[in-house]
Amino acid sequence: MMNAPTSLPTDSKRSLWAAVLVGIGVMAAVDEIVFHQLLQWHHFFDFGTPAFGILSDGLLHAVELLAVVVGVFMLLDLSQRKRLATPWAWAGFFLGMGGFQLFDGLINHKILRLHQIRYGVDPLLYDLVWNGAAAVLLLIGVWLYRRAKQSTRG
Repeated sequence: MMNAPTSLPTDSKRSLWAAVLVGIGVMAAVDEIVFHQLLQWHHFFDFGTPAFGILSDGLLHAVELLAVVVGVFMLLDLSQRKRLATPWAWAGFFLGMGGFQLFDGLINHKILRLHQIRYGVDPLLYDLVWNGAAAVLLLIGVWLYRRAKQSTRG
C-alpha cells in the first residue's frame, strides 16, 4: 500500500501568473477609479466624443474586472488544492501592477497617445511620477521574484 504524500508540491508558475492578472486588474482599477472617474483628468480614449470616452472607460473597467475575477478564482483554486505558492503570487501581483502602469505610461500615453495623465499642464512631472511609480512596483516584483526563486532552490 502506497502512502499519500504529506504535502503536495506548489504550483509556482500558475501562482505567479494568476497574481499577475490580479495585479494588472487592481492597477487598472486604481487608474480608472482615481484618474478617470474621481479626478476626471482623462478617459481611456480621449480623442472622440465625450460619450465615446465614457464608453472606452467602461470597456477598460470590464477588462480590469475580468482580470481580477479570473486571477482571484485561479488563486482560490490553487489555495483550495493546497498548491498556492504565496511568494510567487506576491511577486506576480507587484509585477502585474508595475507592468500595467509602465505599459499605460509608455505605450498608451506616449506611443499610441490614447490619452495623457492630465491636460492643460506640462505632463513631464506627471509622466515622471507615473512611470517612476511603475518602476518602483516592478523593482519590488523583481525582488520578490528573486526571493521566491531562491526559496524554491533552497
